[in-house]
Amino acid sequence: MTPGMHSREGTPHLWSRRFALVLHAFCFCASARAQTPPDDQPSVTPYRPSVSTPAALSAPGWLELEAGGLRERESGAAHRDSLPYTLKLAFTPDWGVRIGGEAWVSQHEDIGETLSGFGDTAVVLKRRFAVDESSAFGLEAGAKFPTARSGLGSGKADTALVGIYSADFTVYHTDVNFGLAHLGAVDPGASRVQALGAASLSRSFLERWGVVGELSGTHQRGVESTSQILVALSYSVAKSLTLDAGVARSLRSGVPDRSVFAGLTMLGLRLF
Repeated sequence: MTPGMHSREGTPHLWSRRFALVLHAFCFCASARAQTPPDDQPSVTPYRPSVSTPAALSAPGWLELEAGGLRERESGAAHRDSLPYTLKLAFTPDWGVRIGGEAWVSQHEDIGETLSGFGDTAVVLKRRFAVDESSAFGLEAGAKFPTARSGLGSGKADTALVGIYSADFTVYHTDVNFGLAHLGAVDPGASRVQALGAASLSRSFLERWGVVGELSGTHQRGVESTSQILVALSYSVAKSLTLDAGVARSLRSGVPDRSVFAGLTMLGLRLF
């Protein structure tokens, strides 16, 4: 974690208010979908809360929002709080784009210093390749831009290419991702290329509930590899709204990194 600095009093509240305003504005736009009969509204396609993403895109022409809260705790009292968000728009069942990032970040160090502000922003172009009714491949090409204030991000742009395989079998669904990222900022002696991998298994139960388990990690020459396990629950309030919550923990021996999160996926305005 990058060493922080003292933040101005009230800054976290300022960013949280901005995030709330954005969410309220989206909810206002989403209310416009009430003009569409419920039976004609598509179901949301949640990508959160897992690290892996499915090959499927959201409903073409409909704006979709994912938002939530995340707390990541390390050793001692150090922790990082953030409000991640993603806006998704599919042009066709096979092509789409999403923009995401952190509407607010607050890093608290063991030494008592806190740094807060806006996070980095990522843009991803996605292509789906259907195999049959129960499986598909996907390809994502994305870039992360250093929009975070100094100390909250790497300060450099990153690019990534990720391959996806998704499939349904019996009552289970799996998403397997593997990709390579080119990092703009690295430590001395470390490779600029980082391998990313994630595999999740999920299923629905009691009609509206869902559960997902996932293993994910990274490998980079010159840097210690990472690995984590994630478990989460989701609840479908309606076709247009799904809630989720879960926990994740590092699998590396002696590393206490862990996180808790909760959020939602919401259908917004139909654009075309």
